[in-house]
Amino acid sequence: MANVLEVKGLTKQYTKVLAVDKISFEIGEGEIFALIGPNGAGKTTTIRMISTLLKPTDGDAIVAGHSVIKAPEKVRECITYLPDEAGAYKQMTGIKYLRFMAGLFTTDIDGINACVDRAKAICCLGDRLNDKIGSYSRGMIRKLLLARAVMTKPKLAILDEPTSGLDVLNAIEIRKMIKKLAEEEGMSFLLSSHNMLEIEFVSDRVGIVSKGHLMVTGRTDELKERYNAPNLEEVFERVVNENEVH
Repeated sequence: MANVLEVKGLTKQYTKVLAVDKISFEIGEGEIFALIGPNGAGKTTTIRMISTLLKPTDGDAIVAGHSVIKAPEKVRECITYLPDEAGAYKQMTGIKYLRFMAGLFTTDIDGINACVDRAKAICCLGDRLNDKIGSYSRGMIRKLLLARAVMTKPKLAILDEPTSGLDVLNAIEIRKMIKKLAEEEGMSFLLSSHNMLEIEFVSDRVGIVSKGHLMVTGRTDELKERYNAPNLEEVFERVVNENEVH
């Protein structure tokens, strides 16, 4: 399995704070990789460097063969980034929003139509796409945003807290959408979430970050066995606590 993302010693130093220290990991084609850690651990900084929103102090990340340092514009063509705080234009209808966003990626009418048709199939909002986004529930908006994010078939979709604030049923739907895109279309995902149940369900591998360091990576079942823990929450607690001691 080829790697879509290779993170190599990625580092971010602010004036007095080392936010991320030599983090390295990879994500294969069709793989869902989850980056988890306490608040302030360096997850979002890492994601923003991979997304080309922040320039690394040292190290590099290679996305589909392109360096975030040497060819950030090429990286942006290969990825999509959906932050936790993302919103949509409330005065637009869902369908107009999708067409508007597709038009930012291509001016070809057939290409725009293909993106919109793809997004419609993914979000499953049906006739509600003709209504203004301001009338949508949070769950509907999140489905729309996820569909918008993946309608261009990116090599890597980066999702920060993809189900934040959603009820259980909507969260389950979003997770199933992510798994389906990975399994059926080979799309790769980098996720960040505080929901350990979600991470156990949706991810192929997990990386735990603490104080700017990537402490451990592996499949959930491997990590539970290694730390003799019944669930990912306890693995997470033990890894972070061990780092606190050191």
